[in-house]
Amino acid sequence: MSAALLALLGAAPVHAQGKLDAQYAVTLGGVPLAKGAWLIEVAEDQYSLAGSGMTTGLVKAVTGGEGSVAAHGAIRGRALNPASYAVSITTGKRREDIEISLAGGNVKDFSITPTPPPPSPGSVPVTDAHRRGVTDPLSAAIVQVGGNGELLTPAACDRRVAIFDGRMRYELEFAFKRMDQVRAEKGYRGPALVCSVKFLPVAGHNPERLAIKYLVKQSDMEVWLAPISGTRVLAPFRFSMPTPLGPGILQATEFVASPLPSRASIKLQ
Repeated sequence: MSAALLALLGAAPVHAQGKLDAQYAVTLGGVPLAKGAWLIEVAEDQYSLAGSGMTTGLVKAVTGGEGSVAAHGAIRGRALNPASYAVSITTGKRREDIEISLAGGNVKDFSITPTPPPPSPGSVPVTDAHRRGVTDPLSAAIVQVGGNGELLTPAACDRRVAIFDGRMRYELEFAFKRMDQVRAEKGYRGPALVCSVKFLPVAGHNPERLAIKYLVKQSDMEVWLAPISGTRVLAPFRFSMPTPLGPGILQATEFVASPLPSRASIKLQ
């Protein structure tokens, strides 16, 4: 669910400056599963994103896990240009780190520590061509809206995003579904765009794997996008997808935006 969430890249200039501090809760069939925090900073010519999360409740007691992720890059003309992406996940005594460096939409280098086992038989290999014209999962999570008009328009949903996460190359296709009203316990309350989400695996996966087949067939995944005040950027407020155990939902409990000083220097948190 997290991978599907992290993929909402736009292609338009960001001239304003602002910061979003958000807190999220994840439930599965109504049962608390995890919680996380997200910080987004957007300046005139650069951006940074950082997040962290951990399992909660019974899941924490059985298979405790936590992770952190960060990305940054430049804002040039009408596009985000990601430069780096890093994620660290710890489950029990096992820790995995993935790092990706990019330039001009192409992967320059990437690493996974510890080295993963060879792909399973039947997996689609990832080639150099698959690592061109892509963005990282975290940079893909924010949407830029061009012009000076309304932010929450159906056109902000309509996009197809190519993503490389260190293992898989996949695409997410979005389309406008409806407008809705959202309300955080702290911060934003108001209209949000609801976009459908379609998962399209390209490489680095086994087409016969049940989880892949399930995701490909899904037609009811949705993401709610809300504005970061002071910018022309939209960020995920809510994400939902059906599962055999009930709906999986990631929901913002806090969604607090504030301005950044002019020409702010952005640093990874």
